[in-house]
Amino acid sequence: MKLLPSYLAVGLLWLLHWLPLRWLRALGAGLGRLLYRFGRERRGVVLTNLRLCFPELGEAEREALARRHFVAFAQSALDRSLGWWAPQDRLERIIRIRGIEHLTERGDRPTIMLCPHFVGLDAGATRISMYLTACSVFSQQKNPVFNRLLYHGRTRFNPALLLSRKEGMRKIVKSMKDGYPFYYLPDMDFGRKESIFVPFFGVPAATIPALSRLVRLTGAQVVPCIARMVPDGYEVEVMPPWDNFPGDSVEADTEFMNRFIENQVLRMPEQYYWVHRRFKTRPPGEQKVYP
Repeated sequence: MKLLPSYLAVGLLWLLHWLPLRWLRALGAGLGRLLYRFGRERRGVVLTNLRLCFPELGEAEREALARRHFVAFAQSALDRSLGWWAPQDRLERIIRIRGIEHLTERGDRPTIMLCPHFVGLDAGATRISMYLTACSVFSQQKNPVFNRLLYHGRTRFNPALLLSRKEGMRKIVKSMKDGYPFYYLPDMDFGRKESIFVPFFGVPAATIPALSRLVRLTGAQVVPCIARMVPDGYEVEVMPPWDNFPGDSVEADTEFMNRFIENQVLRMPEQYYWVHRRFKTRPPGEQKVYP
């Protein structure tokens, strides 16, 4: 009985995937407005992030951007139902991709797909998974119903190799050397233990320097994959591999990565994952920034 609400929620999501996209987006827009109004804690996180990253904006401008973010965030959450259950031909129409040759024609060199946290992240992952089998880190969910659903979504089109974060870098390196491209999400705050502080929009941000270290260990190429939500679906851009990477140091590489993410955020600021406490971990002596 404890899991009954979870099964009901999954059933509702399954029903939603039958809707035309414009109806699903309309529902998402309404949900996003409700989340902004009543989600006081997350609203505070988003507004704090925007204040730190865009100090040049006025309060009204930041609030308007936050409202647009909550709408995009909620729309993408409902759109996940399509990735879990919609037929492949429908997904191919809704999620367009360009530059996939940078992944399918990569040769023998290991590959890291650099995928920052935009709201279209899951749509991009679904579309890319139609072309190749990759490895990525999978965080086990406490709720077994949603854990199975998320696992199914990751492995629906190809049997992806999902690694636990507890298995560490050694398992990732082995998987890459075995030929699995690594789907890497680079921009989360996982605490002080394995992070270094590098600027993100001019604010010191605890950032795991795994990208630089993995490239140095494996000789991998870095292929950025950016997913943008558009009115009629998503556009996924697979970019050419980075040149001259890694650079002089792990610190310089990590700062280069953050600057790249900043440039992508400026292309679609409402679609970045501002609900995450990106600046939760502060340098020694600095005060907490979130309410």
